[in-house]
Amino acid sequence: MASDTGLGGSPWRIAGWGLAVLALLTPFLAMQFTGEVNWTGSDFIFAAVLIGGVGLLFELTVRLSDDKPYRAGVGLALAASFLTVWASGAVGMIGDEGNPLDLMFAGVLAVALLGAAIAGCRPAGMARAMAVAAAAQLAASVAGMFTDLRGGVFSAMFALIWLASAAMFRRAERTLRRKPA
Repeated sequence: MASDTGLGGSPWRIAGWGLAVLALLTPFLAMQFTGEVNWTGSDFIFAAVLIGGVGLLFELTVRLSDDKPYRAGVGLALAASFLTVWASGAVGMIGDEGNPLDLMFAGVLAVALLGAAIAGCRPAGMARAMAVAAAAQLAASVAGMFTDLRGGVFSAMFALIWLASAAMFRRAERTLRRKPA
């Protein structure tokens, strides 16, 4: 465990939430200097809920598990989820934002979430769920390649994040099996 700084948490926790605030301040500051960035109040609210939700879910994971590979698996799954939502909403994964094919990626998130629920968040089941999410990501990406090759290839790379998450959960499961009962 990291030492307490006296400011309400570990340096990692402060850095994480600091980055979240910085991510929200960046477009606000950019809007002061260029017309290229034009966020509305609802854009900031959406971003705050998305970034805050990811941060809170990771904090919950850190509080409930001291297993570093498990934490890494959750972190990677959250990163894949965050990036999928962000890319789909901001510019679109396939084609431009609002392309109906981007709804396939909501299905990928549903697969990951349903798989995690079925697994009861246990490492072995989470590894399988994230591997299935990777396969769903790849299938959606290949389907999108017929419309937008570049977007399909870009979104296919997200499958690597899901696979890395699965690998971390598999490592956590092996660690769990080695622990004496």
